[in-house]
Amino acid sequence: QLQLVESGGGLVQPGGSLKLACVVSGFNVNVLAIGWFRQAPGKEREGVAIISNADGSSDYIDSVQGRFTISREIAENTVYLQMNSLKPEDTAVYYCAADQRATILYPFSPLAYDYWGQGTQVTVSS
Repeated sequence: QLQLVESGGGLVQPGGSLKLACVVSGFNVNVLAIGWFRQAPGKEREGVAIISNADGSSDYIDSVQGRFTISREIAENTVYLQMNSLKPEDTAVYYCAADQRATILYPFSPLAYDYWGQGTQVTVSS
């Protein structure tokens, strides 16, 4: 049974940094497509960063490009999301999601993933 557990959220001032962790159990992280998503109150869940299980490549939505970095530590079976230069509009519950399929056609769509963590709150405020 694949399980995901996020941690690392919290309250941070604008311009600050946080590092989220997604610990994976049940599967090796290097065979999974992993996505970090977020959902703010009243808004739809959106994908912000993904890492491919095909070649380990990563991709980001425009609003976090250059500020967020997704990475995986195979020895720890963990995927991280380093978030720098945080803005109030980054405030949301952040989720990691995973899928075992070899090909993910729409990796930034929540519908592409079968497994989800419980989420961790990130609040950016002065």
